[in-house]
Amino acid sequence: MSKLLFKMRYVPDDEAQEVRELLDSNEIEFFETFAGNWGISLPALWLKNDDQYDFAQQVLNDYQEERTARVKEEYELSRQRGETRTMWHSFLDNPIRFIVYVGLAGLVLFLSLRLFLSL
Repeated sequence: MSKLLFKMRYVPDDEAQEVRELLDSNEIEFFETFAGNWGISLPALWLKNDDQYDFAQQVLNDYQEERTARVKEEYELSRQRGETRTMWHSFLDNPIRFIVYVGLAGLVLFLSLRLFLSL
């Protein structure tokens, strides 16, 4: 019987491809399901052979630890070089749109809290 190995919803394309290649290189038999036309099904990688589950989990855990460290390091380098986007960058790119969005968020917050704060 098939066993769920890795949920693919909200997984970046590069990570999904790396996981597929990792499973292939370790000769772990799997198949993939997709979200379907309406996006309500479970996109995931499933093991064909339950006997490989513990090994596959260990391989994926090692990969996730390595990927987490790599992505954190890339982010830190990007932040040190000043390449990360901040709210200030968003404001500088399009100040009118930024002000409109902040104003709309403030309006929604005001309308939501007005009934609770008025006596």
